[in-house]
Amino acid sequence: MPIERIVTDPDPYAPYLLSQAIRSGPFIFVSGQAGYDNEGGIVEGGFLAQGRQAFANLARALEAAGASLSDIVKVTIFVTDMGNFKDVVELRRAFFSAPYPADSIVEVRGLYTSEAMIEIEAIAVSPGRTPDR
Repeated sequence: MPIERIVTDPDPYAPYLLSQAIRSGPFIFVSGQAGYDNEGGIVEGGFLAQGRQAFANLARALEAAGASLSDIVKVTIFVTDMGNFKDVVELRRAFFSAPYPADSIVEVRGLYTSEAMIEIEAIAVSPGRTPDR
């Protein structure tokens, strides 16, 4: 099965030898998206601001692959404080609709920078693609 690298512009991951996403068959595997702006800096405003930006970055990576948030089948949300769980539910309500994707929410000691409070990775199914294409 061929593998296709998905690139965004700007691509703050390029210096770290990471792909924003990879398409393999009908699946799109999106790397963890944090609340970073176009220059790669973490946005200000706390957990919800970072979460909104992380979802916007997730949507941008999917759009570069010809997909959208509605094509996500599995999401993993990493948070540095499970005390933000109710805000994660609020973000899910704002960015997803039924049927909601399968989900894991995991508290971690830290993310790639000490300022990051949330990171989201996802698996989506490409619209119009089947496993034999």
